[in-house]
Amino acid sequence: MLSFAFNIFRFAKAILKGIRNDDEFKFLCFFLMFLLIGSTLFYSQTEHWSVIDSLYFSVMTMATVGYGDFVPTTDLGKVFTIIYAFLSIGTFVAFTAKIVRLILEDGKHKRFFGKDRHNDQRQEIK
Repeated sequence: MLSFAFNIFRFAKAILKGIRNDDEFKFLCFFLMFLLIGSTLFYSQTEHWSVIDSLYFSVMTMATVGYGDFVPTTDLGKVFTIIYAFLSIGTFVAFTAKIVRLILEDGKHKRFFGKDRHNDQRQEIK
């Protein structure tokens, strides 16, 4: 249980570090939120689903789970889902890869340089 809490902490730390320091990560976060909010609003209006059902379908499509409990019935909804799937799956994969990269980079610096040496090197560069 302790290792699970530690991994959640590392995950949250990597996200915060990425938001502070990495413009590409900021863009991916913004674009993911844009896709989720936009698709949720679209499905709630076009398919007449509740907001929670629309968000659920959007996340399941983005994560490629696809339980099949919700299916777009309108032609516009089907076309939108095709486009949304391509955009959201690619963005989700890029977002996940970026988080993994941030976690690994953080671990590398601590393991090879130690926290104090890494901070000293940064000050020497400035």
